[in-house]
This record gives sequence, structure tokens and C-alpha cells, in this order.
Amino acid sequence: MQNRSAKFIFFSGKGGVGKTSMASATAVYYADQGNKTLIVTTDPASNLADVFGQEIGHKITKISGIENLWAMEIDADKATAEYKENALEPLRELFPEEMLKVFEEQLNSPCTEEMAAFDKFIEFMHNPEFDVVIFDTAPTGHTLRLLELPADWSRHIEASKEGSGQTCMGPVTMLEESKAKYDEAIKLMKDQSRTRFVFVVQPEATPIAETKRSATELEEKIGIRGTELIINGILPENECIDPFFKKRYEMQMKYVEQIRNEIPLPTKLMYLRERDLRGIAILREVAQELHQEVEAEAVAQGD
Repeated sequence: MQNRSAKFIFFSGKGGVGKTSMASATAVYYADQGNKTLIVTTDPASNLADVFGQEIGHKITKISGIENLWAMEIDADKATAEYKENALEPLRELFPEEMLKVFEEQLNSPCTEEMAAFDKFIEFMHNPEFDVVIFDTAPTGHTLRLLELPADWSRHIEASKEGSGQTCMGPVTMLEESKAKYDEAIKLMKDQSRTRFVFVVQPEATPIAETKRSATELEEKIGIRGTELIINGILPENECIDPFFKKRYEMQMKYVEQIRNEIPLPTKLMYLRERDLRGIAILREVAQELHQEVEAEAVAQGD
């Protein structure tokens, strides 16, 4: 894998491709290198707690059995409640109760929930406490929407200032301070010297199509370029003696070739293991395989 000095690492991919496992193994790798590391999941269906074998939840939690590693599972409902309170708290001494109720009512909207999730998301991008922050994101469609929010809301805030002064989350004055934060988040995510965006894909038609589409949309809509690709779940060739598995392996190799041709990113092949990736010991094994640069396959445009 590349750019080990990067501070922020995003893992994205279709559900079920092993995204959480790869993100967790990477978190273990950086923690073992002496970096104070945080892994955050924005996926409501994440099994991060199962991978590490301990309760985590909506709080920064120290991971047992390893130095330098913390984790958090963002809870959308709790994030929304925190966002509303943070938005209203500075206004409590400035406006009467009746006006505060109006503001609070304006915050009861779906777009508030979206912004609350992103606000919690980028909170960790401005946290100097950690050397490395790894984001185990929701499946690609949700992730793209989340990453589009800063640009969308930055434009919306500017337009609202020129118009009614209202947004679906209340008066634009409540949001102006956030605009700079959203703009900075986009700038940071575009900076490949500090941010890596890793796609995880399995050698199957549907994950390949979704990854291609997501990589294109990420660059064209937001200006963020993918930096790396992990092809996960490949059958070990020497185990494919049975005709069924041999045929399956050959099909996977055809898809690997398709990925190399159609998604020109530095690529790492990760093979299927005989047991679940749960616990620090197995994650360390995966981390060593994932980060052995001498075995990584650099697949670049035009090679």
C-alpha cells in the first residue's frame, strides 16, 4: 500500500466485500507501527465490534490487546441529537424561548440527519489527538452522498444568504460557521498527500460495476480521486483441486484481469482465508500481507 504518511484513510466498497476487515487490519498495522490510530465506522450495518471482539458503540473506545488503537461506531440518532444541541446551544442566551422552538422545529428534517452524520464524520478530520484516522464507510452509494454533502451545503448556504436567509435546517446564520469547515473537509479529502481513498472489491460482476461507477462519480462530482484498490476474497490456486473450485478460481482470474483493465489503480490481491477475520492475531496476519509492498501489484494507466 502507498503513502504511509497519510493521515486519513477511507475504505469504500459494496456491502459484503470485506471492507470492514481490510479497514480493521490496516488500523492494526498503523497502531503496531506506533501511530495513535482511530478507526471510525459510518456504516449502520458495520460489524466492527464483532471484528475486534468487544463492545464499541457511539464513543471513542480503546481496543483491548493492542497499544495505540481506538474505535468508534457512529450512531445516526445520537449524532443527530448532538448536532441539534450544538446548533441551538449558542442561541439560547440570544433568543426568547418561542424563537428557539421555531429554530428547533426547523432542525427536524431529513437534511439535518444527513448533516449530523457528516458533522460527526469530519469531527475526526480536525482532531489532532490521532496520528491516523481510518474511516470504514457505509456501502458506496451512501458514502458518495455523504461525501457530496460539503460541496452541496457550501453552495446551499451561499445561495440562501442571497435569498431568504433560510435553509431546511433553519436560518443561514446558524450555518455560516460550518461553511468553512465543509470547504476545508473537501480540500483535505482531495489532498492525496494526506488522504487515501481505498476501494475494496471482490472479483465478481456486480461489485466491479459498482466500484467503477463509484470511482467515476467520486472524481467527477466531488473531485476526489481513488488512490488504491484491494481485490478481496480470491481463492488460493493451490487449494482449487476440486473441479468446482478450479472453475470458480478461473472465473475470478478473468474478473481480476477485467479490474486491471478497467480500474487503473495500484492494486493488491487478498486471498480468502480458512477462518473469519476476528481478533487482533488474525488481523495482524492480514495486515502484514496487505502492507507488504514488495508483493503489491502496481497497476497504472498504460502499463
